[in-house]
Amino acid sequence: MGSAPQRPVLITGGGRRIGLALAHHFLNIRQPVIVSYRNDYPSIEGLRQAGAICIQADFSTDEGILAFAEQVKSTTRGLRAIVHNASAWLPEKPGTSLSDTLSCMLQIHVHAPYLLNHALQDLLCGHGHAASDIIHFTDYVVERGSDKHIAYAASKAALDNMTRSFARKLAPEVKVNAIAPSLILFNEEDDALYRQKALNKSLMKIAPGEKEIIDLIDYLLTSCYVTGRSFGVDGGRPLN
Repeated sequence: MGSAPQRPVLITGGGRRIGLALAHHFLNIRQPVIVSYRNDYPSIEGLRQAGAICIQADFSTDEGILAFAEQVKSTTRGLRAIVHNASAWLPEKPGTSLSDTLSCMLQIHVHAPYLLNHALQDLLCGHGHAASDIIHFTDYVVERGSDKHIAYAASKAALDNMTRSFARKLAPEVKVNAIAPSLILFNEEDDALYRQKALNKSLMKIAPGEKEIIDLIDYLLTSCYVTGRSFGVDGGRPLN
């Protein structure tokens, strides 16, 4: 008898930056990947050519989230992991509705992972002890708050708490952990003054790049024991 097909890793928001790097990492080690994307960047075609299944999704409504879940279920009979990477970073600012800002942050950081974890849990379960994973991307501001991104910080704090709740719910078959980064890599448009100011906020004084996150995810997927924990990848920034 042939072996069962390898279960794919689902990465939300896989068209840019860390999500994109993580998708290519898995493809390079012959791990199947399903990626959600909102906008059709040129990188999406590159992922398709590399073998990823790419599904356009609109997480701005619950209906869009659940429709995406149905597409995933029609694509595969099992998932190795869900990596909740999709995110937005909206500040409170004059002329923008506070209610809209809060709703948007809760929609992407709370509704999407909450609904997807429930909708797709049957694809994660049934494969053995600690055989599947859910990873939530939170933020180092969960610990300290943010005066300019209050709704963002609150939504990430809710996601941090859901990490522990889903770990309790889905153990021992599914491990559920969070990664709480601060600065990982710059945007191309960031100028030298901004970059230096940002680097000075951490103890380690560097932007480490995507590999720091990828290595941690590899560890979490390999572990058969670690669940319900949050891992700061912040260069010691909360201590500075």
